[in-house]
Amino acid sequence: QVQLVESGGGLVQPGGSLRLSCAASGFTFSTSTMSWYRQAPGKERELVAGKPSAGGTTNYADSVKGRFTISRDNAKNTAYLQMSSLKPEDTAVYYCNARFQRYGLALTYWGQGTQVTVSS
Repeated sequence: QVQLVESGGGLVQPGGSLRLSCAASGFTFSTSTMSWYRQAPGKERELVAGKPSAGGTTNYADSVKGRFTISRDNAKNTAYLQMSSLKPEDTAVYYCNARFQRYGLALTYWGQGTQVTVSS
């Protein structure tokens, strides 16, 4: 079964840092596109960062550019989101997303999310 398990969220002060992890299983991680999304209460879910398996361009939301870095370790089937210089407006539930093809179909899976709260 496909599983995406996020971890690393928590409470951090403005200006602080956190690293989120997404442990993946049940599909070929190395050929997938991994992304991070976030959703604040009452707001639409938005793309934070995307990381293709190879040969693609990493994509960041303008609001996090220069502060967040997405990476992946194919040997560990894990994607990461390094977050620095955190702001209160970064407070949201962060979701790991995987996109890949199976049986000729394009599939999308979501993790359960991890809460990030930026507050003093």
